[in-house]
Amino acid sequence: MAKVKITQVKSKNGATDRQIANLVSLGIHRLHQTVEVELTPVTKGMIEKVRHLVVVEEI
Repeated sequence: MAKVKITQVKSKNGATDRQIANLVSLGIHRLHQTVEVELTPVTKGMIEKVRHLVVVEEI
């Protein structure tokens, strides 16, 4: 499986509870935090729900 780097670049203030839960599930808890995750269909769906808050880079 491919890995991706996800960095939160916009604040989660004003985001829905579902979007905040997706960020936490991805392992992101604060602004400008970067995590590496496996790109599975589940994580791909979570990334799509918070696409406007994060930047995604393939490794």
